[in-house]
Amino acid sequence: MSGFREEIDLDCRPADVWAYVIDPRHLPEWQASAVAARQLDDGPFGLGSRVRVTRHVGSRQVLTTMECTQYEPFREWTVRGVDGPVRGRFHGEITPLDEGRRTRLTMTLDFQGRGLGKVLVPLVVRPQVRKEFRRNEELLRQRLEHGAA
Repeated sequence: MSGFREEIDLDCRPADVWAYVIDPRHLPEWQASAVAARQLDDGPFGLGSRVRVTRHVGSRQVLTTMECTQYEPFREWTVRGVDGPVRGRFHGEITPLDEGRRTRLTMTLDFQGRGLGKVLVPLVVRPQVRKEFRRNEELLRQRLEHGAA
């Protein structure tokens, strides 16, 4: 599988980036295809947490459930899809820059198709993500650096 990898340097502290990006409520603010997101379990987001995300994919709205499979506070986390024909795997990593005054966020994303998803991933999902990934970076920058959060 060929995935996506992007790095974005942000003019804000790592703790602020972490608090924003791991909070599922913020997904629709910085991910263009996300319509809604809600955590399915009680308590703070962490290892084992599940999140239900509604996304625009092509001309449809698709519900997916993501589970946090790796969680190292203020450093990195991984979520993976657990249902549906297209299952994403997202990994985020936070690196402090300039003695903690700035942050590098590295994001990797890939997909696994099952059944019909094997056709959807190359024909619909990857082209949409290719267009969207850079837009998501800009939305994230606006939210974190310019106080739109």
